[in-house]
Amino acid sequence: MGSKSVFYWEIAGVFFIIGCGILLHFTYDWSNQSSIVGVFSPINESIWEHLKIAYFPLVLFSFIEYFFIREKTNNFFLAKALGVLAVQLIIVGIFYTYTMFTNKPFMVIDISSYILGVIICQIISYKILTKTMPHSALNLLGLGFLLLNGALFMYFTFNPPQGILFQEPSTYLEESS
Repeated sequence: MGSKSVFYWEIAGVFFIIGCGILLHFTYDWSNQSSIVGVFSPINESIWEHLKIAYFPLVLFSFIEYFFIREKTNNFFLAKALGVLAVQLIIVGIFYTYTMFTNKPFMVIDISSYILGVIICQIISYKILTKTMPHSALNLLGLGFLLLNGALFMYFTFNPPQGILFQEPSTYLEESS
């Protein structure tokens, strides 16, 4: 298997995902708060909305990457789904852990957790792409997870539930101080 080329693709993915994510953070405001842009960009400061800046660039990069490395890998969609899950758990876990003690967000920690999450996402993806045996059912499950995750981002943009994940941190952190 061409693990060297897969490795380079996953490294390129780190830079692509981080760069696009940074741009996506601002595109909603730049678009005069366009609903269409809001589907793919954070529309507020909630943690849920900020998970979009990892998910959508990763899916876009994966779509491109797939055409170049699909013959050199196993379980492509499983790898990407577990990578997405990892970056989301890292961002959410770090945010809620440190704000439990500080009672306020720190941008430098948030940005660092995003970067760390993307790097770990791509490491997990690389390991699965190059080290696992093909498993069509798990790969299909990964594709289903990616599609469901995207659908939830789109739906919850316009219909957010009441949970803390969907609230702006300033609302609940102020309440607990």
